[in-house]
Amino acid sequence: MEFFKMLRDKRVPKTTQWLAKIFLIFLVIFTAFRLATVVFFKPDRIPFSDLLPSFWLGLKYDLRWIAILLFPISLLSSFKRLNPFYSVSTKKIWTYYLGFVTLIILFFYGADFGQFAYLNSRLNAEALVFMDDPQESLKMVWQSYPVLWILIALLGAILMMLWIFKRFHLGVEDQNINTHKFSFRRRWHIIYLLVLCWFMYGFLTARPLNFYRAFRFDNEFKSNLALNPLQNFATSLRFSKPSYVTSARAYYKTIAAHLQLDKQNSYGKYTRVVQPRNMALDVAPNVVIIFCKNLPMFKTSMSGNPANATPYMQSMANDGIFFPRCFSPAYGTARGLYALVTGIPDVQLKKFSSQNEETVEQESILNDITGYNKMYFFGGNAQLNNYEGLMKNVKGINITDIDDYAAKGNNVLGVEDKTMFAEANLKFRSQNKPFIALLQTINLRRPYALPVDNLAPAQAKYSDEFLKKYGFESALDYEAMAYEDESIKTFIEAAKKESYFANTIFVLVGDNGVEGDASAIYPAAWQEQRLAENHTPLLFYSPALLAPAIHTETVSQIDVLPTIAGFLNQPYTNATLGRDLFRPNRNTDAAFIIYHGMGWIGMVTDSFYYRKNLRIDKEELVQVQKDSTVLLPQKRQEKMRELSRLTSAMYETSKWMMLHGN
Repeated sequence: MEFFKMLRDKRVPKTTQWLAKIFLIFLVIFTAFRLATVVFFKPDRIPFSDLLPSFWLGLKYDLRWIAILLFPISLLSSFKRLNPFYSVSTKKIWTYYLGFVTLIILFFYGADFGQFAYLNSRLNAEALVFMDDPQESLKMVWQSYPVLWILIALLGAILMMLWIFKRFHLGVEDQNINTHKFSFRRRWHIIYLLVLCWFMYGFLTARPLNFYRAFRFDNEFKSNLALNPLQNFATSLRFSKPSYVTSARAYYKTIAAHLQLDKQNSYGKYTRVVQPRNMALDVAPNVVIIFCKNLPMFKTSMSGNPANATPYMQSMANDGIFFPRCFSPAYGTARGLYALVTGIPDVQLKKFSSQNEETVEQESILNDITGYNKMYFFGGNAQLNNYEGLMKNVKGINITDIDDYAAKGNNVLGVEDKTMFAEANLKFRSQNKPFIALLQTINLRRPYALPVDNLAPAQAKYSDEFLKKYGFESALDYEAMAYEDESIKTFIEAAKKESYFANTIFVLVGDNGVEGDASAIYPAAWQEQRLAENHTPLLFYSPALLAPAIHTETVSQIDVLPTIAGFLNQPYTNATLGRDLFRPNRNTDAAFIIYHGMGWIGMVTDSFYYRKNLRIDKEELVQVQKDSTVLLPQKRQEKMRELSRLTSAMYETSKWMMLHGN
C-alpha cells in the first residue's frame, strides 16, 4: 500500500488514485482467471516453468484491455463536471459504468471458461453462430447448465464489485480530506493517460502489441493461455466476415490431379460422370447412414483403447469394411453434416454454411441416386442450424424430427437415440422400394443426459486414473460412450429381425471427433495439433453384401457419399471434392482439415499432418505414425511445399464450390 500512500503524498488527483486501485483489482481478476486455466486445463506433459512466457505475454494483453476499459473515465474526468469526485451523480454514473465493465469481463471470462472446458480453446467470434437461432441456443444452454445459479453468482459478484468501487471512492475521499473537492493537477493526469496509452500500445514492446504474438509459441495451450477472451474475441471478430474471394483458378491443376479430372476439363468444371465400378452390387441395396455426434476414434474400442467402451461397434468393424483413419474437415455437427451431404468442406469462417443463404443451396450426390426413397431422422429440432434447409437439397426427402416422435424428448437436444432408432426401424420395415436414410444421433453431446433405466450401463468399472489415461474425462464420459454403443446395438439387433436387413448397407461415421488426451493411443499430433477433434471411424457394414476388410489409408468424411454411390449399380454425377474410396489408383490418400477459430488449414496423409495458418506466417509438418520415417531437411521442405499447395487448392476450391453451387 506504500504505492497508494505515495500517490496521496504527491497530491496526485483523487481520480487517478481511485483508478489506480481499480486497475489493480481488474489485474488481479484477469490473473486469477489465467491461473484457473492452468489449474483446470494444463496438460500434464507441460511443466509450469514452460508457461512463464505465456504469463508474461498475457500480462501485456491484460494491461492493454484494462487500460482500454478505464480510459474513458481517465479522459472524461479532465472535464470538471464529469469528474467522479465532482458530485454524487457523477460518482454514481462512473460506478455504474464500472459495474457494466465488470459484467462484460465476468461474462466473457465465464463463457471463455465454458468454451475451454468444452473445446480446449479460447472464446472467439465463431460462438456468434449460435445467435442465428437464439431460441434453440438459449434452450440448450438452459438445459445444459445451472443457468439460474450462474446468474445469481454473477449478480452477487457485480454487487460485490460495486461495493468495492464505492468503498475505494470513499476511502480516497477520506484520505484526501484536506484536498479541495475538485483538485486537478494536469501533470499527473497527463502522466496517467500516457501510461494507459503505453499499455494499449503494448507494455515493453517495440512494435504494437497484436493478437498474432500469442501464436509464436510452440504449443497451442501456451498460445491460448497467453490470450485473454476480450483480446481473442475482438480480434477474431475481424476475421468472421464471409469471404467470397477465391484464388481457385491458380490451383486448378493441383485439384484436377487430386480428383483425377478429365484432361478436357478446365477451371470451374469439376464435374465428372461416374460409371458403376466393379464392386457395384447387382441388387439395389438399402443404405442407412448413422451419423454419430461426437464419435472420437480414440475413445472407441476400434482404436485399441483398453477401456473397451464400444464392443458392439468393434464387432461391426470386424464384420464390415473398416476405415480407421477417417477425418472430418471441421469440428461441429453443422459443418460435418454439410461436408457429408454436399461433399464440400465447410470453410466459411463466420457462420455455419447451412445457415448462410449464399452457401446452403447445393447439389448432392443423393439426387443422382434414382429409384430410392430418401429419409432423414433427427431426435432434435431440424431447424437447429438449419439442418432442415440443408437436407432439403435432397429432392423428395422425408424429414422426421422432434415433433414426429410419440415419446417426449429426454435429451438436451430432443429424444434420445434409442427412440429415434426405433422410429426409423418401424419406417424401414414398411418401405416398398429401396431407401437411403440418414440417422443423426445426439446422445454424445455434453453434458450427457443418460436415461435411468435397465438398459443403461452400470457404473464405470475402471478407476478415474485409468479412464483419464485412455482419454475419458470422467466415468460419465465413459458411460455415455458405452450407452451409445448399446443404443446402436439395440438398433442393429432389431434390424436383423426385419426382412430389409440382409439387403442393407449400414454406414457408421462421426460428425467429428472430440478434443482430448489421445496420447496413450496415438502420436502427439492428436493432442498438440488437435487431430483428435477430427478423427472419427468410418465403417461400411453389411454381412450379406460386403466382405470384411480393413483399409488403413487416410480418408475423409466428404468421401462417404461418392463411396456409397459406387456400391449402387447406376451412374452418378460427382461435382464434389469427395472421392469413391474403392476406385483404384487414387493419386493421394489425404484429408483436408480446417480449424476455424485459430485459422489453421491443412492436410493429413498416411504419414504426416501438414498445416499452415491463414492469419500469420506459420506452418508445421508433424508425423502421424509412431514409426514414420524421419525426413531429411531437403525432403521435408519438398513435402511441405507439396502439401501446402494441396491444402490451398482444397481450401480455395471449397470456397468456389460453396459460392457457385457444385
